[in-house]
Amino acid sequence: MQERSDSFAPLIGSPAFFDDPYPVYDAMRRDAPVYFCTQWDCWLLTRYRDAAEVLRDTEQYTNVGRIARFLDTLGETDRAEARPLYEHFSAGIMHSDPPDHTRIRGLVNKAFTPRAVDQVRDRIQQTVDRLIDAVRSSGRMELIGDLAFPLPAIVFSEMFGLPAEQRDRFKAWSDRIVEFHGTGRADATVVRRSQEALLAARHWMNGLIEDRRQKPRDDVLTGLALAEEHGAGLSDTELMSTCITFLVGGHETTTNLIGNGMLALLSHPEQRALLEDDPDLIDNAVEEILRYDAPIQRAQRLAAKDLELEGHRIARGQLVEPVLGAANRDSEQFDDPNRFDITRPRTRNAHLAFGTGIHFCAGAALARLEAKIAIPTLLRRLPNVRLDEDQPVRHAPNSFFRGVEALHLRY
Repeated sequence: MQERSDSFAPLIGSPAFFDDPYPVYDAMRRDAPVYFCTQWDCWLLTRYRDAAEVLRDTEQYTNVGRIARFLDTLGETDRAEARPLYEHFSAGIMHSDPPDHTRIRGLVNKAFTPRAVDQVRDRIQQTVDRLIDAVRSSGRMELIGDLAFPLPAIVFSEMFGLPAEQRDRFKAWSDRIVEFHGTGRADATVVRRSQEALLAARHWMNGLIEDRRQKPRDDVLTGLALAEEHGAGLSDTELMSTCITFLVGGHETTTNLIGNGMLALLSHPEQRALLEDDPDLIDNAVEEILRYDAPIQRAQRLAAKDLELEGHRIARGQLVEPVLGAANRDSEQFDDPNRFDITRPRTRNAHLAFGTGIHFCAGAALARLEAKIAIPTLLRRLPNVRLDEDQPVRHAPNSFFRGVEALHLRY
């Protein structure tokens, strides 16, 4: 059987849902934890145990073809025009299963070793301080534009060896590609915009890759372009798809993590005070931010065979989406899950914000490090920092990535 969408259809994707999806998630987890969403043509899983099971099970749930399945909802003419999107989202680290994923992940992991990430710690701190210095005397800051976006974009540019002056261009491309991911169901106009951005980004990235092959440098892009694992490197398609994946996810997730984190702390002054009194709580705080308001709200898998889950028949080829934001608020897994508590023991905070299993986010360590440096520095260097009450907080209308469009601060 499939759950009827009558009760939740008016809520999912509404303006109120984008501002605060968690009451809807709570109701779904209680009344329809395995739920067929007609708007997005997929199964939504809102319980932690179901979400974690699907993320770990690569035999019954596959990453291969999930974007093609999404694009298949387009009309025939629009599908034909979207061939570049089909091809792009059919290869690379995010769109493969073992053995291809194992090979690609092994190559990518070499670029994100703990040592490589730790080497940029001082540069992250310097960049945070410089971005704060640029606005500190004004007494006001728009956190997203002034710091939360530029910081990961600069770090990403430097690690990959990308021209720093181009970061506004790849931010625009990333926004367009993210728009395609966030619609829930393929819309021809949005898909067309996303594909134009993708093609522009690919053309730009291809020039950089060819340059690295001719003139290798000490950067991540060179490492990927020349990578070999047991005699097998990345194909051109795999390399391009993986690089664009990092282009989009490399700053989108971190931007939202910093923005969501500051919003949570400033909205919970007692938690902010705890962190200011004990800076060593920052590790706990970042994990709680990730659990409480995950930067990525959903994951996507395809049913690799006909399945039954909690009495529901899921047909081979149907889209199954663990809702990470909902799983992270499941009371069966977390004590008092709707409470923001930066003292929550990390041993009891096994959130799914970065996924789990073999597809766990490759850039998680870098995103965590940037947030662990940026958030305490903001609290320390901006006296009496607070939300600007004259500027409403609006979340981006995107059901996949969760973040504020702007966050105005005063200090």
